Amino acid sequence: MRLAKYLAESGISSRRQAERLITQGKVKVNDKTITELAFTLKPGDRVEFAGKIIEQTDKIYLLLHKPAGYISSLADPQGRPRVIDLLSAVNTRVFPVGRLDYDTEGLLLLSNDGEFSNLMTHPRYLIPKKYEAWVQGLVKPDTIRQLEQGVALEDGITAPARVRLLSSKKGQSLLELEIHEGKKRQIKRMCLAVGHRVTKLKRTALAFLTLEGVPRGQFRFLTASEVESLIMLARQSGK
Repeated sequence: MRLAKYLAESGISSRRQAERLITQGKVKVNDKTITELAFTLKPGDRVEFAGKIIEQTDKIYLLLHKPAGYISSLADPQGRPRVIDLLSAVNTRVFPVGRLDYDTEGLLLLSNDGEFSNLMTHPRYLIPKKYEAWVQGLVKPDTIRQLEQGVALEDGITAPARVRLLSSKKGQSLLELEIHEGKKRQIKRMCLAVGHRVTKLKRTALAFLTLEGVPRGQFRFLTASEVESLIMLARQSGK
């Protein structure tokens, strides 16, 4: 097994983050610092990171109803609340699968399975994500068509999306948007690009998963069949 994959499957980080740790010289094998991404472990090799021996653990997969006011990072220099602070009942170290902005609430997956995280977040795999966004102004049908067809952002044109106007009141509109990309702050930037600033954002679904039965700030474990179906969906979309 390659070293980066071993780290990811041990719950240290995602696969891509593990590769960065290796190239930065932060991982040792048998007391020797390894910086080669192609390094392959042999049976009996001892892997060390941050002064601790790394052993593989059982995989767990969580669905969290993230409240606004929490960051998706594992650490924050500003000392803001972290999503992992909501998981005191979980004894295994996990990390967010993707991210939601500090002021965004909704469905967020967490796991210690780096390969699973890669399947859920890599642009190659078209995992649909659904959001509800309150935006300033009354959104017109032409604007909805523009959002659906693709919006020019500084990092490229967004892929086709599904957009519905759910309601309008007091100079604001509630949109439902379904995308499969993962550009940084994508929903907010898409809406701003067509003249409607997002005032409140919530992720309501990821693939077939929803927040049903999960109160804000609470979580549940994914079932084995849910994990298997997500992996299958990702692999089929990436062909």
